[in-house]
Amino acid sequence: MTTPAHTRSFASDNAAGVHPLVLRALEDANGGHQTSYGRDDVTSRLAGTIRAQFGERAEVFPVFNGTGANVIALTAAMPRWGGVIATHSAHINTDEGGAPERVSGLKLLTTPAVDGKLTPEGLLSQAGGRGDEHHAQPLAVSITQSSELGTVYTPEEIRTLAGLAHERGMVLHVDGARLWNAAASLGASFREFTTDVGVDLVSLGATKNGVMAAEAVVVINPDAVEGMAYLRKMSMQLASKMRFISAQIQALFDDGLGLELARHANAMAALLRSRLDDAIAHGQLGGLSFSHATQANALFAVLDNAAADQLRQSHQFYDWDRAAGEVRWMCAFDTTEDDIEQFIADIHTVLGR
Repeated sequence: MTTPAHTRSFASDNAAGVHPLVLRALEDANGGHQTSYGRDDVTSRLAGTIRAQFGERAEVFPVFNGTGANVIALTAAMPRWGGVIATHSAHINTDEGGAPERVSGLKLLTTPAVDGKLTPEGLLSQAGGRGDEHHAQPLAVSITQSSELGTVYTPEEIRTLAGLAHERGMVLHVDGARLWNAAASLGASFREFTTDVGVDLVSLGATKNGVMAAEAVVVINPDAVEGMAYLRKMSMQLASKMRFISAQIQALFDDGLGLELARHANAMAALLRSRLDDAIAHGQLGGLSFSHATQANALFAVLDNAAADQLRQSHQFYDWDRAAGEVRWMCAFDTTEDDIEQFIADIHTVLGR
């Protein structure tokens, strides 16, 4: 799907480019020679930043992409006979090509989500079978923050899930592809909704928030995992020139850039939602509704497929559930108010009364 130069994509925050300060960080990291495979000054600095953000025991393992981060994190958290409790809609279940199961041999134990989130009841529904050789052993729980449906777990919700997991000998993993957007939505530090509420390890996303290609596994509780360094290598996620991955992530922490970008993306989504909600309330848009709350940078709208296809002639976005007429509209760090106004104007052209 190619975006014409005159249009702005609402398909994914992955469609956005690279923030200039991230490009500058890459340029700064490019001078001179540095020891390879993470033994460089930039990665060392990032390690200190991660400890400051997540706690003194936290360790960081930069990787190339989010799938790699999730696979390595979950593999390190359990033996091959382990199972991971997650929602049906979890990215590890729907959008990673079977990598967690095919690469690591682990089993995904899925349960329905409520507002995009794993519930305590859903966790418990898949927590049985311990000690039974006929069942994959539930040894980890994975949640996505913000969720695949754009909703955000509160710290207390995460604390409850962590408590249930730990009581049953399981670790809690967070797929944080949009962790910055969740932090911006909650107005909380990373530590407040990870370390302080019982999260054991995090896949820390960055690519969706203004960087080129950089993710990381953050091990908050080193006692919960084994062999991370070896798994990263054997999973083909060990970068020789790691300083260029680390520099991008570090750039998001410097001067609060990552939170600034996430706040902006969230604000653009909130603006789009409020303007359209107002138009719906005043009877100006027929056949448009929303299926989920807008708490981060994603909106899930319901409209006729023909109308969606017409609107897609000028703006990119994806079907989420075409049978239900549900589509996803994503805002990014570089979405502007003018982009929002033009999108709203085109929606009125297609749906307005």
